[in-house]
Amino acid sequence: MRLDDRDLKILSVLQTEGRIAKTELARRVNLSPTPCWERLKRLEDLGVIEGYGARISLSKLGPMSMIFMQAELDSHRSEDFIRFEEALSEIPEIVECWAVGGGIDYMIKFVCTDVASYQQLVDQMLTAEIGLKRYYTYVVTKPVKDTPVPPLASMPGTLAD
Repeated sequence: MRLDDRDLKILSVLQTEGRIAKTELARRVNLSPTPCWERLKRLEDLGVIEGYGARISLSKLGPMSMIFMQAELDSHRSEDFIRFEEALSEIPEIVECWAVGGGIDYMIKFVCTDVASYQQLVDQMLTAEIGLKRYYTYVVTKPVKDTPVPPLASMPGTLAD
C-alpha cells in the first residue's frame, strides 16, 4: 500500500475535523470533489480509515470511573491467549486492551460507573476461568492529556517523509 502526500493530507484533516464536509475537504487538500471522494473511499476500503466517531465527555454523562488493569495469565500457550482475548471482547466496559511485552501480558482500560462495578467485573473474570492469574488495578484520578494520534503530517518517520 502506497500513500502519497494528498492521502496523508486527507488523513491529517480528518483526524482533527472528522465532520468536515466532503467539498471542504476537497478544497483543503487541493482536489476537486470527485477525485477527493475516490481517494477517501480507497482509504476506507484499504482499512486505513477504520471509522468515524464522536469524542464523548464521560464527565458530562454522570459519574464514571476509568480504570486500568495490568493482567497476567496463568499459562502462555496460544490457546490461552485466544480464550482470554475472546472473553474480553464480550465485556462492554473494556474499551481498550493491548497485549504487551515485559512483566505483564495485557494492559486493559475499563470505563465503569464506579469502582464497585469494576470489582464485580474482575470477580466475574476470576470465576470465569479465562486464565487470569494476577492483576493490578490503577484508578484514574483525573485526566491529564487525552488526544487522538498526532496528525500524520507532523510525525517523523511516517510516509510523509
